[in-house]
Amino acid sequence: IGTALVVALAAAFSQAQAERTQGGNWIRTNSGLSYQVLAQGAGDIAAKGHLVAIHETTSLMDGTVIYDSRVKNTPVTFTLGANQVITGVDEGVTGMRVGERRLLRVPPALSQRTSYPPNTPKDATLYIDLELLSIRKKGGLR
Repeated sequence: IGTALVVALAAAFSQAQAERTQGGNWIRTNSGLSYQVLAQGAGDIAAKGHLVAIHETTSLMDGTVIYDSRVKNTPVTFTLGANQVITGVDEGVTGMRVGERRLLRVPPALSQRTSYPPNTPKDATLYIDLELLSIRKKGGLR
C-alpha cells in the first residue's frame, strides 16, 4: 500500500470516528439502521436485484477495523436483496447513487452472521464506511 493511500484511509477513519463520538447527522430507518451521507453520488440509484460493487471498511464501536476492502483494492460485489450480505448493508446500499459514500451504524439485529468477519462478537454494533462504486443492471455497468 502506498503512503498516500494509508494517510487518506487514516484521515477518513479519523473523520468517521469523530462523527461517531460527536453524534453527527444520523438518519435512522424503521429497521434500526442509522446512516450519514458522507459524500453525494451522481450516478444511477441502487435497487433490489441490481449487482452492485462497493468498497467498505467495517469497524467495531471502539474503532477496531475488522474488514477493509480498500486495503487490497478488492471491492465487494453482491446482488441487492438476495441475502448475500448482512441485512444492514443490503438496506444501507439500497437507494444510494453511484459515487455516494455513507457511514452506517448497524445494530446487532441487522448484522446477523455466522463466521465473518472472524472474532466479531454477535452482539456488536458495526460501523461500516461504504462507497457505491458501480451498479450492473440488465444493460451492463452504470
